[in-house]
Amino acid sequence: MNKQSGIHYLRQHQAGTGKETGSTAAVPGEAARIRDTVVAGLGDLLQGAFDAVDDSLFELANNARSNNEQNRYFEAMREIRIKRKGVERHFQGAVSQLFANPPHSNQKPDSESFATRTSADPLTLVQNDDLEEQVALNAMISKAKAHFQGPLIQLQARFSQVYPGAGEESPVNPMAPEHLCSAFVEAIQALDIQIRERLILLKQFDRYVVSNLGMLLDEANRILVQAGIIPNFRYHGKSRTGHSKAASKQGQTATGDQQAGQQTGTESTAAGDHALLEQVHQMLAMQRTDAGLPPRSANQNLHLIGGAELASLLSQLPQTPTSDQTGHGNLSEGSPEVIDLRAVVEQLLNQHPPENGKKPALNEMDEDLINLVSMLFEFILDDYNLSAPVQVLISRLQIPILKVVIRDRSFFSNASHPARRLLNSLAKAGIGWSDADEKTRDRLYEQIHATVARILNEFDNDISLFETLCGEFDQFLARENRKSSLVEQRTRESERGRIKSQLAQEAVDRILQEKLARHKLPESVRNILINGWSRVMFLSYLRNDVEQRWNQSVRVVDDLIWCLHPRFDDEERDQWVKVVPNLLKILRAGLEEVSYNSSRLDEMMSDLKHELTRSFRANAQAEACEEPEPASEPELTTAGSYKTAVERQQELEDAAISEYVSQIDSIEVGHWVEFNLVNGTRFRCKLSAVIEEADCFVFVNRMGLKVIEKTRIELAHEMRRGRLTVLDQGALIDRAMDAVVGSLRRKAG
Repeated sequence: MNKQSGIHYLRQHQAGTGKETGSTAAVPGEAARIRDTVVAGLGDLLQGAFDAVDDSLFELANNARSNNEQNRYFEAMREIRIKRKGVERHFQGAVSQLFANPPHSNQKPDSESFATRTSADPLTLVQNDDLEEQVALNAMISKAKAHFQGPLIQLQARFSQVYPGAGEESPVNPMAPEHLCSAFVEAIQALDIQIRERLILLKQFDRYVVSNLGMLLDEANRILVQAGIIPNFRYHGKSRTGHSKAASKQGQTATGDQQAGQQTGTESTAAGDHALLEQVHQMLAMQRTDAGLPPRSANQNLHLIGGAELASLLSQLPQTPTSDQTGHGNLSEGSPEVIDLRAVVEQLLNQHPPENGKKPALNEMDEDLINLVSMLFEFILDDYNLSAPVQVLISRLQIPILKVVIRDRSFFSNASHPARRLLNSLAKAGIGWSDADEKTRDRLYEQIHATVARILNEFDNDISLFETLCGEFDQFLARENRKSSLVEQRTRESERGRIKSQLAQEAVDRILQEKLARHKLPESVRNILINGWSRVMFLSYLRNDVEQRWNQSVRVVDDLIWCLHPRFDDEERDQWVKVVPNLLKILRAGLEEVSYNSSRLDEMMSDLKHELTRSFRANAQAEACEEPEPASEPELTTAGSYKTAVERQQELEDAAISEYVSQIDSIEVGHWVEFNLVNGTRFRCKLSAVIEEADCFVFVNRMGLKVIEKTRIELAHEMRRGRLTVLDQGALIDRAMDAVVGSLRRKAG
């Protein structure tokens, strides 16, 4: 490869800055523990990637069209097998070095350094092979950043706390995808292989290592949380504009001037699209090979139809395979069904006349696209997170989406594709819809129903219709969300006020019961404390914005009880004389503030003053006023043993739900869940507030109205019994693609 490429410049740049793997910089304790876990985990994942590379090269050699091509693949296999261990050691050493000297995120990435270095030269100086490899690398990094954005942002914040010299202005993250990918690219420089084999190696590294970074990122976050590093970090996605801008900036590719950078960004998206489809195509091709089916391109009696020709044929299809589905006024009637799209297209091809005596047949790539759409909808219609009526509505879109995919393959790789965004929006909006909702009166259901109906009635291969419908649906959701947000805010404030009032009343009752149980007081005084001063204490608890307000209200009770007991010591009697006037003044002011029995307040205060004076003078009644001796501890009986047994049972219960408690704590405000009641009723609701002081989780429905509240332990028990399910908040198509590709990988071994 050209030594002036961006890849080699990366290696030279690192050598120039003194970041060789032999550096012995001290690693903080928490980072060292993560480093050992990550290095071992990446080593295991890398072995899987090399095994897959070996299998891929063998398959390519087996299907080679010439001896030279076959020898090329076998030579690449031999080269990789010989140097594999060395590459693995180099990669693991480079990863360890990232933890010893983590690059600061405000430093220009090496790709940007390369861009600056080559901006003055024509882009043609960079060989096509190097550019293709750089594009594949950028696509891999961009995809990983988008997929693991939340954990990466959390890790960057936590690592920046751990490493000295790092912070908000110069954050670090040794596990950032660009650093790990650069370490691997540096490690494979020792391999003397051509660009096609190198791209296969990068593709398998992406498939087996980068795509599985999630578990290592989560483990690293867990270790740092256990160490107390920002344990309550909350990631709120797009609302964190600062992080979004940073992620956007890091995701941009610069390889020259602005025009060259835009061109490379387009090539990067195309590379990601091609990589995904090529991966699916290879796995489906392996299935055809295992089934003994020869390549269709080798059959001279077939006229292969695909691309624009197939799209033109599909335009003849109705939007649904049968007319009765659109004839009904309610598209959600019935149950969701996966249409056999392959059979529908085959039937259409059979109606196509032969050309030059050749029978029409599907191009294998387009057949794979059709199979991929079918598998996507199989997942969608089996997705528990979608409510049944919304599921049925989305199932009506199988043929329109097939037409979109055949015309525009970027549906699978471009997250902003209008058809993909519309499907994601419909699914996300319907996540909180319950079967108990009245469809005929529900505006959300009506809007989803109308959107699907317009696609079925108006779509004529013009993808701009999806853009229009997506904009209209987003505007509708924005209006509905504003209304529900206001209601939810009022609900949340009301619940916080109610729970705080409840806590205040419980605190007041507990304090008074404890103090009055230990002292014998006149009935008139007890009445003032329980019915009058308790209100003052209640308000003091709620208005505890002024320091010591609550403590002062409790101290009044203590002072009153102290003054009602006879004192014999001269110093105590002097103290009594000083305390009582101010005490009576505070009591009157507090009772007036809460308007307690204003018609008799003067009489009550006179009675209280009389009681205080009488207790001061009544030395003969001293014994009656003394505090009773504490009751002796009861002897341990069989009841004590029974209590111990109950405690042991409680400990077993607590141990059984401990893992579920951690799952409950991972539910964030805004997440949707489904409750399954004992009577079989199911309903969906959203976590609106977590009131920690009362250990209370408040859930609301789509309208923002409270539907249920439970404690953390109660929720853990519900989850353990299978009566609480946390619904997946991820984008529908992203989840479907992950599931489909994962299923194909498992079938491919």
